[in-house]
Amino acid sequence: MKIKIVALLLAVFAGYSSNAHKENEVKKGILLVTFGTSYPEAQKAFKNIEKKVQQAYPEIPLRWAYTSKIIRKKLARQGQIINSPAEALAKMGEEGFTHVAVQSLHVIPGEEYENLEKTVNAFQHMPKGVQKLTFGKPLLYSHSDNERLAVVFHDKFENKLSKKSAMVFMGHGTHHQANIYYPAFQYYLNELNKNYLVGTVEGFPELDKVIEKLKAQKIEKVILTPLMSVAGDHAQNDMAGDEEDSWKSILEKEGFEIEIILKGMAEYDEVVDIWVDHLTNSFKEL
Repeated sequence: MKIKIVALLLAVFAGYSSNAHKENEVKKGILLVTFGTSYPEAQKAFKNIEKKVQQAYPEIPLRWAYTSKIIRKKLARQGQIINSPAEALAKMGEEGFTHVAVQSLHVIPGEEYENLEKTVNAFQHMPKGVQKLTFGKPLLYSHSDNERLAVVFHDKFENKLSKKSAMVFMGHGTHHQANIYYPAFQYYLNELNKNYLVGTVEGFPELDKVIEKLKAQKIEKVILTPLMSVAGDHAQNDMAGDEEDSWKSILEKEGFEIEIILKGMAEYDEVVDIWVDHLTNSFKEL
């Protein structure tokens, strides 16, 4: 009888020890957060990011979240459920993650980035949630980020430039003060070649300003490509569409020969490497 009681006590003690071990166990994870896209063909950009992150962190679980409510709702109607950043962090807490590196996949530190940062900071104080969170910078944040991205593009597109041809990068643009990153990035590009121009859909510089410069430089051919992580709605329609108000159509009416490179920035490994390096810096802080 005494042997049975001792055995029972040992089993109970072992159970408590096991639970205590589980409570103290560190479980690290990565949350990748982007604005999002509903274009199936643009998903290859996100798949490339995921591939590169998994290569860098093969043993760390990976989750995704979209900041755009409109895109999440549209995808939900199609049967694809994508979490918001808050939902993703809450679920990761429920899954037992104790340490999470959140990586912004935004291009500039604008409104979407700031809102994500607020969400991450709020979850730092959630009881029984993730114990520690770190936050990775967007693609263009520092002097070295701008310089590095400019060199990446120059290496890829220099052979397309001549006295009569120019590259025009279409950025999203914003009314947020972070819009300054777009004309700033053009400065870095122009340190390498004056025939790189940056325009935006919803900010500054506008297409009219770009056209003024193209004409002043006596450019005859324009190569259009997105300064966006994916070649989604803006790239497919606002930039390369056949509608009369697309950049392609407007520039053709102005007499320019047009070439389209319909490829999101996240499809280039060298661009994704910048995001991955930001993730590495924040992951070290875990």
